[in-house]
Formats: sequence, C-alpha cells, structure tokens
Amino acid sequence: MLLDGKNAVVYGAGGAIGGAAALAFAREGARVFLVGRTLTRLEEVAKRIADIGGIAEVAELDALDRAAVDAHADDVAARAGSIDIALNAVGFVHDQGTAFARLSYADYAGPVVAYTRTNFVTAKAVARHMSAQRSGVILTLSTPGARMSGPGFMGNGVSSAAVEAFSRILAGELGPAGVRVVCLRPHAIPQALPISHTGEVFGRVAERSGGTVESLVEQMNNTTLLKRLPTLADVADAAAFVASDRAGSMTGAIVNLSAGSLVD
Repeated sequence: MLLDGKNAVVYGAGGAIGGAAALAFAREGARVFLVGRTLTRLEEVAKRIADIGGIAEVAELDALDRAAVDAHADDVAARAGSIDIALNAVGFVHDQGTAFARLSYADYAGPVVAYTRTNFVTAKAVARHMSAQRSGVILTLSTPGARMSGPGFMGNGVSSAAVEAFSRILAGELGPAGVRVVCLRPHAIPQALPISHTGEVFGRVAERSGGTVESLVEQMNNTTLLKRLPTLADVADAAAFVASDRAGSMTGAIVNLSAGSLVD
C-alpha cells in the first residue's frame, strides 16, 4: 500500500474532496485524523473508513482558529508519533458570477483572506512536527481560476493564485528539512456539487446566467480537452499518490487535475 504506516491529517474532511481523499489515504494504509466544523459529516467519513478496515479519528474544530489547530496537531503528533501528511481541503462559500463593477470589496476579499489564512494556520501547525522529524508532505488545493482570466470570479481566482504562490514559496522554505509541499489544482467536480460549498456557488452562478447547474456543468465539460470534468476518485487517488514516497522528488509543484481545461 502506498501510505502504509503513515499518519494523515485532513482538514475539511467532512467535505466532498476532503472526505474522498481521507478514504483514499485510509485505503492505502494511512491512519487518518479527520478535522472539520461539522461533527456529523466527519463521523460519516469515519464510518466509511471503518467499513473498509481503516482507522480514523475525528476532531471538531475551526481550521481558521490557530490555537485550536496547533493544539490538535500537537496532540496527534504526541499520540501517533508523527504527522506524515496534511491536506487542507477546507472550503468557503464565496461570490462568483458578479462582475467587477458590481463586486464589493468584502465579497472580493472574503475568499482571499479565508483561504490564505486557513492554509497558513494548518501548514504552520504541522510543519513544526514535520521539520523536527525531517519528513512530511503538505497538500493544498486551488482551482483553475488561478490561471484563467474573465468576468465574475475575481475573489476565487486571486485566492487560488495566492494558495499556489504560498505553496511554491513554502516548498522552498521547508525543503531543506525534508518536507514536501504540493498544490492540487482540480477543476469543478460534478459529484461534489450536492455535498460541498461549490454546489451553492454553482447554483448562484447558474441563477445569474439564467441557466441551470446541469447546463453550466455541460458548458464546462466542453471547455476541457477530455470533454469531462474530474471525478472525486481522480482527485483523491492523485492526492494519495502525491503524498506517497513514490512522488518523493515532487515538491513546489502544481498538479494539474483540470481534465485539460488548462494546459501547462
């Protein structure tokens, strides 16, 4: 198994991507620590992990709360003996579809502040332990908005670009301590829409354009080289591979999971 004997912390584990990645980590042998703000969702993911014979623990906390995140990371490291993998899959509902001329500063800055803060807080909490043990992998998430241009997604695009820049720079700082940092960049995932903040965002965009979520997804399918958007399995399996020793020379990288919406 790719992650046998590893300890993985997944922030936002109650969400679609976080839950799918946690399940993939467990399937590959990792002991998984599920963190999020909604206990019932975390418990559902923990049950799915238990059903495949995996080991999971849950912790209800806000990944914007530095003190709570630090205390949790310290507890995991003390009890498990290490923190080998950390994925921040925390999501925030934010404005998309509003043209710049009508966009308020609060709606623009909201996702920029939230995503950069949570990634800073969680990465700092686990980096202390990873640096001390001279190994570890920190995974972040962005969107194709980081590289695209167009109307209606200013906050999303700037926050995604900021997370990618944060990941690259952090990789340079932590590399000498043996810690890898990799950013996963998936496109929208249709399976995730009913169970994630993205579904609410899509609903607002579709309503403003006079269409439906289904028609919006179809339009996005047609913008990719594969003529489909990524699946949860695509992203979760990629996360497990990148977190494994088989990707041991990969750091400071942006993993393009856009199904060809972007071509690097």
